[in-house]
Amino acid sequence: MANGMGSLYIGASGLQNSQNALNTTANNLSNVETKGYVRQQVLFEDRDYVTFDKKSPVSYQQAGLGVNIADVVHTRNIFLDQYYRTENGRQSFYEACAETSREVETQFQELEGEQFQTALQEFWESFEEFSKGPDQGIYQTLVVQKATLFLDRAQKIQDAFNSYQKNLNYKINNTIDRINEIGNQIRDLNLQILKIESGGVETAMTMRDERDNLLDELSGLAKVDFKERSDGTVRVKLENVEFVDEIHVYEVKGYTDPTTGFITPYWPQLSDVERGQYTYMFDYKSGDIAAEFNTDIGELKGLIVSRGERPADYRDITGMDRQKYEDSTGMSVVMTAQAELDQLIHEVVTSINDIFSPLTTASFTAMDGTRYTNVKVWDEENGCLGTDGQKPGRELFTRRGCDRYTKVTANDGSVYYVYNEEDLTDTAKMYTTKGIEVNEDLLHLENAIPHLKKDGEPGWAMAKALVDVWSAKKQTINPSNTDPCNFKEYYRRMIQDVGTTGSVYEGLSTGLSAEVESIDNSRQQVIGVSSDEELQNMIKYQNAYNAASRFINVISEMLEHIVTRL
Repeated sequence: MANGMGSLYIGASGLQNSQNALNTTANNLSNVETKGYVRQQVLFEDRDYVTFDKKSPVSYQQAGLGVNIADVVHTRNIFLDQYYRTENGRQSFYEACAETSREVETQFQELEGEQFQTALQEFWESFEEFSKGPDQGIYQTLVVQKATLFLDRAQKIQDAFNSYQKNLNYKINNTIDRINEIGNQIRDLNLQILKIESGGVETAMTMRDERDNLLDELSGLAKVDFKERSDGTVRVKLENVEFVDEIHVYEVKGYTDPTTGFITPYWPQLSDVERGQYTYMFDYKSGDIAAEFNTDIGELKGLIVSRGERPADYRDITGMDRQKYEDSTGMSVVMTAQAELDQLIHEVVTSINDIFSPLTTASFTAMDGTRYTNVKVWDEENGCLGTDGQKPGRELFTRRGCDRYTKVTANDGSVYYVYNEEDLTDTAKMYTTKGIEVNEDLLHLENAIPHLKKDGEPGWAMAKALVDVWSAKKQTINPSNTDPCNFKEYYRRMIQDVGTTGSVYEGLSTGLSAEVESIDNSRQQVIGVSSDEELQNMIKYQNAYNAASRFINVISEMLEHIVTRL
């Protein structure tokens, strides 16, 4: 009788565990399309056995007590996870750089329906017309008009670059916030998982899935290293620095440059903010950014590299050697574009100004006793004047914060117009895209543009020099591209450089996207839910449930028969 009643418990164990297996299978099927869901696999085991004859040399005559669920497996491949997260971060880095390159190329190619190259071409053509009759007002007006249009287009492109830099800076700030938000969520999940799994009975599967999804997302933002502890919590390092432990989050902060407003992420726990000593998240001076060093990982780093340290001008190219350029300006797509464009504008403007208002050197002593030795002064012998005869000859483009010349009277009564050199520490005294404007006198006075020699004849030589300067191969794009070119070729090479850089980033990003997808497909073979396989399991567990039910019915009928017979 006892043996018969015990059989009911055996059947009940089959019934109960088959039902639990069906519930697990149903949960898998309902999460087929859930991102990051890890399938749950049921493993069965035998319950304890009752031994009736331990001394028997043939058989112990054992009777089983039914079935039990040994474990519900929550399987992940740690190596695939690490591989996926590394390549995902690398793809995000190059995608950020590629997107910036596309934006820069768009700004160069098109601005309000007009290409900058058209303005450059028309400006050059205006000097060809001017050379036909430098004393003709219509040609003089044409030069001033095209100069205004040329400068206006150049300044709008620089404004667009500066605006895009600010947009990148805004993205950087949001990315830092998101990194900290993910860190706090991982810490909270660590605590919840620890609380649930501390009894050694239940596994916090849903929370583990959520935490793994957060780690996947974090890997796209920065370089991630993680390690799961025996208690179920995960420790996370970000850029080789402790970011999340069992109970703490060491948040990333952003240092805002007081001059540019640009944000740079740093580690507060490793910095002495009061003394102005910061440990920045990324160290660009310790080595090149390359896959072999694992330094080309994370969207945040890609955004910072693309944005650069500051708005650039021609000083960020001029006078640099190749290595210094590639370690500074050349790293940033935006800074490179800004510096190359500003260098073009600077060279065009200064070359034209030096023809309209030429320079020579002189040495003299001023009436106040100041000694001038080999200083640049206006070349009155070779210079031209406007119809009003004002000395010195006017320049076409002026600096907003500085006149071209300072009038100095020598102790012998001679008058010199000393050239005010560009002050490389003050952009208001430099011929930069944002720091210049077309000479106001030429905009409001007729025939004020220099065109007449001392003898009153038209300056044909000057006009020819203004045409020839456009074809003189005296320019280089940057220290990495030193082939001489003229102004007309400069812009084309500048666009080609941007396009080449963008193509490299685009190719790397596309190739890595395919690799990340391939790795994720391999992960899905381990963690993904197959609806066909789960439906097969459902049929199997349903049949097991039915079998256990029939087993119980048979035992019940047997017991009823025995009771009624007795």
